[in-house]
Amino acid sequence: MGPKRAELLAQELGIRSYYDLLYYFPFRYVDRSKIHKISELRQLSEGGEMPYLQLKGQFAAFAAHGEGAKRRLNALFFDGTGSIDVVWFNKVKYIQENLHTGIDYIIFGKPALYNSRFSITHPEVDAYKPGMESQGLKGVYNLTDKMRNRSMSTRTMQQLVQNLLATLKEIDDPLPPDIIARYRFIPLREALVNIHTPASVPMLQRAQFRLKYEELFFLQLNLLRYSKVRSMRLGGHRFARVGEHFNNFYNHVLPFPLTGAQKRVIKEIRADMGSGRQMNRLLQGDVGSGKTLVALMTMLLAIDNGYQACIMAPTEILAQQHYETISQLASQVGVKVALLTGSTPKKSRDIIHHGLMQGEIGITVGTHALIEDNVQFAHLGLAVIDEQHRFGVAQRARLWSKNSIPPHVLVMTATPIPRTLAMTVYGDLDVSVIDELPPGRKPVQTILRYDNHRQEVYRFIGSQLKEGRQVYIVYPLIQESEKLDLRNLEEGYEIIRETFPDYRVCFVHGKMKPSEKDHQMQLFVSRKAQIMVATTVIEVGVNVPNATVMLIENAERFGLSQLHQLRGRVGRGADRSYCILMSHVKISGTTRHRLEVMTQTTDGFVIAEEDMRLRGPGDMEGTQQSGIAFNLHIADIAKDGQIIQAARNDAMSIIESDPTLSQPQNTKLARQLQFLYSHQQDWSRIS
Repeated sequence: MGPKRAELLAQELGIRSYYDLLYYFPFRYVDRSKIHKISELRQLSEGGEMPYLQLKGQFAAFAAHGEGAKRRLNALFFDGTGSIDVVWFNKVKYIQENLHTGIDYIIFGKPALYNSRFSITHPEVDAYKPGMESQGLKGVYNLTDKMRNRSMSTRTMQQLVQNLLATLKEIDDPLPPDIIARYRFIPLREALVNIHTPASVPMLQRAQFRLKYEELFFLQLNLLRYSKVRSMRLGGHRFARVGEHFNNFYNHVLPFPLTGAQKRVIKEIRADMGSGRQMNRLLQGDVGSGKTLVALMTMLLAIDNGYQACIMAPTEILAQQHYETISQLASQVGVKVALLTGSTPKKSRDIIHHGLMQGEIGITVGTHALIEDNVQFAHLGLAVIDEQHRFGVAQRARLWSKNSIPPHVLVMTATPIPRTLAMTVYGDLDVSVIDELPPGRKPVQTILRYDNHRQEVYRFIGSQLKEGRQVYIVYPLIQESEKLDLRNLEEGYEIIRETFPDYRVCFVHGKMKPSEKDHQMQLFVSRKAQIMVATTVIEVGVNVPNATVMLIENAERFGLSQLHQLRGRVGRGADRSYCILMSHVKISGTTRHRLEVMTQTTDGFVIAEEDMRLRGPGDMEGTQQSGIAFNLHIADIAKDGQIIQAARNDAMSIIESDPTLSQPQNTKLARQLQFLYSHQQDWSRIS
């Protein structure tokens, strides 16, 4: 191809090589094995959305209209059973010169009904030749507007790929022969031919299976190799003893008995930190499952072994809450705790910096302020990262650079991550799960209500307020939108003030200045305000045990995982708590099913799996690590769990026997990994 087209492919689709072109797969397929008659269109349209289809006939007339950018070409196409309008807005002159009346053509496109007449815009048009009516399955490619305006179509992509495959008579297969034999994979070249131009539906399925496995296998091989090499080469502080701080805390300070899940996780962490290798562990647990207590006990282990610990939170208010909880407990066993955030006064900051350098401060709780260059520790042995998806990987890397030997890392998240996603996104971390709530915690009762029950919902909220409880009301928008019929925070704030005039209402949204946001949140935390009107900014980091009601407006606009996170803001005290999902009456069956899932379970992992099944992994809020390349061409994490598991098992058996892939039989695998991942920053040292 010429340099201009090559530049266009690179800019718009990132296609710069033969490999990029071969692995830019169609996103769907159309059946071109049948010629339809125009008289069939009305019947076909009764089944819902019209399909792409082929028609065979002739053009009766052409008529050009307008000038310049508004120029269009209309034509009438007939096949003996009826006629259909055809419209072009681009390449009008070219089409006029190359299409003629009196010649048989096959046109391919998606008919639409307009003013009781069917029309097709920008169809593919070919002069008819015998045999064209049975072209079979054809791939359709995602293209940009810029590409279409520069005369690049799905057909162009098909032609480019076919030309390339015609020149590549053999393609070296990167998969080991025993894996190819075990799964009876078709050869790589055959798979690539059938993913672009399938010979049949069964051949398309065989090609998809083979290419999905290949993609996931190398992803897992890369993650597991990083993890294995890191554990072999990267030494860690050995926390060999359980000392007086941990034991005193466990025996005399622990506010309530640990759950079985907490005990299991602490045991896993102790084994990691006593191994002499750096710990990189992901701790998952629902809101209220006791992750902070596990983190504190882990930090006490570090202190017992002569090291300091820190915990980094994404917001000041969350850091403040961690500080209050941790300092109140740790002070009882003689551990000094400091809070370091962006709003810490300079005088206090200087004292903290000095205390860290001298090793006088055992635990530091902070925000991004912890990673500033002038913050130096005497012996940092453990770093806990809370809600770690809020931090970029490069930001966290600066924390590790404060030590010659990197600290142990405990990454915590309250966002339940489906098993298949955890295997892929966090495949190089060891995973611990707290899947048990502390005794006495009552599940939040979740209720679905529609707009026509609003007064009943307000009466219920009023009864909770009279009992001295507090209420969250969450809106999807800050300001009114002309395009979206959604309740917005500004209008809602005024309505709530009018509806509950005897109670103070505060409000929080993401566009407020941090100081203003903290002030409003503090009104609610201190009980000076009884109702908080907010956007999803409260999803992470507000702990108000007295709040017993969460009302979510336009709940149909939120994902399940986000609804679950919001619901976690209530049910933190001993009182029965409620989450009310308010929705439009007119919603689709799928949306209604999603909301009903919320009313049926409080298990975050069940909800996360269902959310990923319904919405796909791209929508899973906050699970992808910033800085980790995660661009899958064909595999679908939501649907390909079995392939992920098989690929991971196969990759693991290879890495266990040859961690560096240096044995002769694995040189091809090492070469393929180098090719696929050499452009990536090596983040393996920092989770």
